[in-house]
Amino acid sequence: MKNIFSFIILTSFLLLPASVLNAQNEELFFGAAGSPANPKVVATWNKYYTYAGVIDLCKKLAKAYPDLVTMESAGKSYQGRDIIVLTITDKKVQSPDTKPGFWIDGNIHSIELQGTEMALYTAWYLCEMYTQNAFIKQLLKDKTFYISPTINPDAREYFTSVGVPPRSGLVPRDNDRDGLIDEDGYDDLNNDKNISQMRRKNPNGEYKSDPKDPRRMIRVEPGEKGEYELLGYEGIDNDGDGLINEDGPGGYDGNRDWGFNWEPNYVQNGADKYPFSFPENQAIRDFTLKHRNITGAQSFHNSGGLILRGPSIKGGGAEAYSRSDDEVINTIGKKGEEMIPGYKLVTIWKDMYTVYGGELDWWHGEMGCFVWSNELWNSYLMFYDTTNTDPYEFDKLLLFEDAFIPWQKVTHPVYGEIEVGGFSKNFGRLHPGFLLESDAHRNAAFCIYNAYQSPKLEISDIKVKKLPGGLKEVSATIENKRMIPTHSASNMKFKIDPPDYVYLDGGNVIAGMIVLNKDMNINQEQKKNPQRISILNIAGYQRVDLKWIVKDGNKFTIRAESVKGGRTSAQLE
Repeated sequence: MKNIFSFIILTSFLLLPASVLNAQNEELFFGAAGSPANPKVVATWNKYYTYAGVIDLCKKLAKAYPDLVTMESAGKSYQGRDIIVLTITDKKVQSPDTKPGFWIDGNIHSIELQGTEMALYTAWYLCEMYTQNAFIKQLLKDKTFYISPTINPDAREYFTSVGVPPRSGLVPRDNDRDGLIDEDGYDDLNNDKNISQMRRKNPNGEYKSDPKDPRRMIRVEPGEKGEYELLGYEGIDNDGDGLINEDGPGGYDGNRDWGFNWEPNYVQNGADKYPFSFPENQAIRDFTLKHRNITGAQSFHNSGGLILRGPSIKGGGAEAYSRSDDEVINTIGKKGEEMIPGYKLVTIWKDMYTVYGGELDWWHGEMGCFVWSNELWNSYLMFYDTTNTDPYEFDKLLLFEDAFIPWQKVTHPVYGEIEVGGFSKNFGRLHPGFLLESDAHRNAAFCIYNAYQSPKLEISDIKVKKLPGGLKEVSATIENKRMIPTHSASNMKFKIDPPDYVYLDGGNVIAGMIVLNKDMNINQEQKKNPQRISILNIAGYQRVDLKWIVKDGNKFTIRAESVKGGRTSAQLE
């Protein structure tokens, strides 16, 4: 009888309306500063999403916030998965494509998994905080975010379900040039869904177990007898050529495939036959070319705790950059160093290595955008101490050895009896769960700061003055209230976008001009089409004074239209 009564109570609870359950939850929690108190879409940020999980969360956001979120597919991956893009903005305030846009993507490299979580967290946070935070609400009125959580969904699915793929997507490639394709990849010898290390006992080996921590393999001293030899990642010789794991799935580099400063594979390892060889990058290219309002971009990678900036090659690679662009890029990047502890702003070619055909240079040189690429996770996050970067100590003290796979004996068809073990696939390059949300929030805040600094145009000081002969002088000022200009230097150099236009509606416009010096009455007249004044660029925190001479009209509207600076208008009677 007691069990039946308990079942009735439990069933009654499960049948309660969602509103009642949410009300009860509200009694259990109250908000913490900077986080949504009672999110409509419950999400988890201490673990990694499968591709199905990514799609599910995106669908929930689109359903819960129809006035903010549009979910669409930019195209299909090689294996036919949708490459999702979320457009997030206040749709009731202007069309999304008429506001300055900010692009975010992650997971172009399949082993760099957490870029997806960073992008997803940003999308989720913007939606959930819209009604709770005045800054976020105004931001989504002014700006548009385009967020693609994973642009390599095939390899993400492979990673989360099978093992450790290469950096690439899964378009088949003959990496060892033996006429076969993807025939010799990793093999999970102990069936634990991890690809870990192989070792074999050998008295002449170069390694031994650390007597202080038997998990750790350390090199022996010269002349000292060893215990083990390391044999690489789990695998067997599937094609009988005497090599192991030399031709796994894919085998190219999606971040060497972009059509700016591109070089073929013999110059840039990882490139293919021509720029945009692969469907995933083609889809992103085609989507962004239709959204020219994008002013800035962020691509998430790992690891190292870096805020990367271009150029990616020395000399010719710098052709798209200038001093004015550098000033903006460095100022925002340095702000990122303050926002994300342990991260450092670096220039790719100078502080890392040369990259031809990289996404970052394509965004800046081809699209005229200001762009950064964050390398997520670094050893500083382990102990907030640059002198202690020991992963074994971190795993022992903070993860309780959960990231380490104990060594297990297996029989290898070539090596005989070996042991398989070591750190799991989701440790080292990837955030442990308890640090994932913290770093996601900081990186999301960096993206939000970047988007906030995109152009914000305002029209002010509209005046009408009567002139002789029934004419009138209409004057106004258009000001960019943010740091980022309406056109980067590369945008102007390569004529990527048209100039900014300011229109005067009302009356018959006789002349239109840019005021160069109010005091001296020095003006630059626009001879053709004076009703629409053309401005090459409105720099950050700068203003441009304009003047029209008109005949007739008592009500005037001034409209500013900029591809990357957005649209605004003002009226005067």
